Amino acid sequence: MRLEFLSLPENVSLARTCAAAVVAQMDCTLEELEEVKLVISEAVSNCIIHGYGNQPDGKIILEISLYDNGTVEMLVADYGRGIEDVARALQPAYSSEAGRMGMGFTFMKSFSDHMKVDSTPGQGTAVTLIKNLGCQGKQALA
Repeated sequence: MRLEFLSLPENVSLARTCAAAVVAQMDCTLEELEEVKLVISEAVSNCIIHGYGNQPDGKIILEISLYDNGTVEMLVADYGRGIEDVARALQPAYSSEAGRMGMGFTFMKSFSDHMKVDSTPGQGTAVTLIKNLGCQGKQALA
């Protein structure tokens, strides 16, 4: 599944709902579904807040792939500011915005089995999250 949408705050909910609808095909638990929704919310919120500085005209990409072994791969990408120092940004409590908790990447890492962050300053950021669900997929539908 591939979805492209603008960096509007209300699209965080859209992304969560779409991700949940796709992943629900895997017969996963409600807890696993909630964890997927959380990581998608965090990743999309990062695009809006940090990637585009809350500007509503940025493009965000959400891709979800399901695999027969119960694995889901999620990609959230933007074409925004990018991250100067990815290693620093991945540290708990670090935020490029004053007053923010800086726990987004920590939550994403906690609720996925693998997280990769690729970023180029001035060109954008792509976050890939892989989660192994406690099920065997019906089939790779997305």
